[in-house]
Amino acid sequence: MRRRTARRFRKQDERAALLVAAVVAAGLLSAAVRWLLAHWWVLVLAGVVAAGVGGLWLRWARQRAEWARVRARALRPRMAELDALDHRAFEFAVRDLMRRDGSVAERLGGAGDNACDVRAVDPAGRVWAIQCKHRRDGERGPAVGVGVLQQVNGTARQIHGADIAVVLTNGRFSAKAIPWGRQHRIHLVDRRVLGQWAAGSRPLWDLLDRVPPPRRPTALS
Repeated sequence: MRRRTARRFRKQDERAALLVAAVVAAGLLSAAVRWLLAHWWVLVLAGVVAAGVGGLWLRWARQRAEWARVRARALRPRMAELDALDHRAFEFAVRDLMRRDGSVAERLGGAGDNACDVRAVDPAGRVWAIQCKHRRDGERGPAVGVGVLQQVNGTARQIHGADIAVVLTNGRFSAKAIPWGRQHRIHLVDRRVLGQWAAGSRPLWDLLDRVPPPRRPTALS
């Protein structure tokens, strides 16, 4: 009986505390409303400041987007510049070239990349898996052989969901790699094609043969 009575008193105390808190909150709110009505200019000033800050932020965002477009249009590396990169920087350069042409691209290169250094989705919705092979000596370096293409063929579509599998190099491909790539639908981008692409005349998908059709309609389709 005593426990029930104690619980009842506790509930009553909790209700009383909640009621007091509600009354205090209502009083504070009422006082705030009265103060703002008496000082209406504060609301006007706050609105002007908010509008100014919002306008500045929107202008800053537009400027950043424009700067990004300008940088993208200016991204036209020469082959000598690409040759001078290390393999990691070369992968980032390929990523940036895909972005320049309107793709959403990311660099995956490194341990566990499953033979895909750059994965991208082009404006037509096609998924690209690009394996990069940088040669410090360009065409004078070792040719990219069938073994690299076999690795890409085993992961590009199965793991990365690629519509277009690419092996790209600033060097050359072996005599056996060229027909092997054609037979297994691996697109080969050698030094000549890479130079054309980097120059910015056309996006990579316009420089390759037998590229799959767009996944979604485009302005050019």
